[in-house]
Amino acid sequence: MLTLAELLAEQASLPPDDAEWLQDLVREGQLVADLSLADIALWAKTREDSWVAVALFRASTASTVFYRDIVGKEIDASWETLVNECQRRGTMVEPTEPIWFEETATLVRAIPIRRRGGSEPIAVLTRHALVNDNLDNRQAQKFIEAGEQIYSMIAEGDFPDPSQRDSPKLGAPRASDGLIKIDRDGTVTYASPNALSSFNRMGFPAAMEGMSLAEVTRHVGNTEALAANEMLPMVVSGRVPGQTDFLAGPTIIALRGIPLTQSGERIGAILLLRDVTELRRQERELSSKNATIREIHHRVKNNLQTVASLLRIQSRRTNSIEVKDAIAQAMRRVEAIAVVHDALATGLSQTVDFDDVAARVAPLAAEVANTGGPSVRPTIEGTFGDLPSEFATPLAIVLTELITNAVEHGLKNVIEGKVTVQAERVADHLHVSVSDNGPGVDASSIGQGLGTQIIRTLVENELSATIEWARAEAGGTLVAIDIPLRYVAAAKGHK
Repeated sequence: MLTLAELLAEQASLPPDDAEWLQDLVREGQLVADLSLADIALWAKTREDSWVAVALFRASTASTVFYRDIVGKEIDASWETLVNECQRRGTMVEPTEPIWFEETATLVRAIPIRRRGGSEPIAVLTRHALVNDNLDNRQAQKFIEAGEQIYSMIAEGDFPDPSQRDSPKLGAPRASDGLIKIDRDGTVTYASPNALSSFNRMGFPAAMEGMSLAEVTRHVGNTEALAANEMLPMVVSGRVPGQTDFLAGPTIIALRGIPLTQSGERIGAILLLRDVTELRRQERELSSKNATIREIHHRVKNNLQTVASLLRIQSRRTNSIEVKDAIAQAMRRVEAIAVVHDALATGLSQTVDFDDVAARVAPLAAEVANTGGPSVRPTIEGTFGDLPSEFATPLAIVLTELITNAVEHGLKNVIEGKVTVQAERVADHLHVSVSDNGPGVDASSIGQGLGTQIIRTLVENELSATIEWARAEAGGTLVAIDIPLRYVAAAKGHK
């Protein structure tokens, strides 16, 4: 399935600012569908002067019209005239008769989508509802009323609000979680049953209509929390858009305000609320566990560096060249593992940006391997991407061994030695190669030393990959590793 950005790039010809506005509207698509109690589709003009569906949202508050997805498909002939008329006139267009779709009578309306400050529609939104849906109850009417006001704002270029692009999404309240409507003075004109239940649990059992929402929140809220939350008064009064948490006793309510405007003037607001007490508790526990895991990785890294330091001290106390070499190799491998743990200690996930690891491991390996010869600084080309920690550690050691071998053996008598590490992620594979510009070796001459055994064991057993040694076309030795990413994906799925 193509993303919105891919659909717009492949089939539409919207300027970047218009495409970004559509992206913002898509982020609010589910809310708009739920408020209007209808499915909505977004249509963008194609280069062939037709229309393609770039987004579809089915209302969770009403029956759906679309049992099959239409994203990426050209517009149905039954809607094309309506959408064209909407774009031409620049106003909402609604037929007087139902439109039949897959043997179902539907009520369809087309709404022009304008970007703030723009005069011409950049796309068209269509609303699709079943004719026989029973929407006579008060909540349905109030939801639809709010949806109608949102449609007017979309047509005027006042919705969505770009300032909310980076607002928190985790625990964001939905229309069905609880909805409150207030007028321009902040007085409650409607509170849904779920909204009333939330405030009842917070200790406010009375009806809210006709009361100031700011007064209600002050009545039930924690005094210290209210004083510390500068955003809350602005949100509950409907003056600014935003999302904030509201504390009342042990209860935590996520509160989101959406100011409603008409011809640029604020006429009120809708507020969505959701009880996120349990969600926030889980977030705190997860944050604590993440901090613990990061601290463990940090301590492991420090311990490994201590081991490397002890090995370095031990190396200085021996006169045996063979012992010094063996200790140096052990130091190199320990430090490669320490680099991976250092990367894990700085992130929240158990995946590693291996491009950063490779950039740190490669020069370290070359420096340790170089013993009095010309300086060799490996070049890294391409992208490794993110890898789970259980893959990053063996791959870091493998790269260390291969770069060391290239410097120590492949470039032993080369004045201007070069080592190149190439990485490429294609389809479901990660291709990694290490090459040098030395005289090159034949695959049949690859020995069975400790370094080679370590490389083969890690590549085949830990990475489930294949490795080949060959003479490069331009001269030198080429080592190619092919890692199936399906194993990487499986490892991520077990997190």
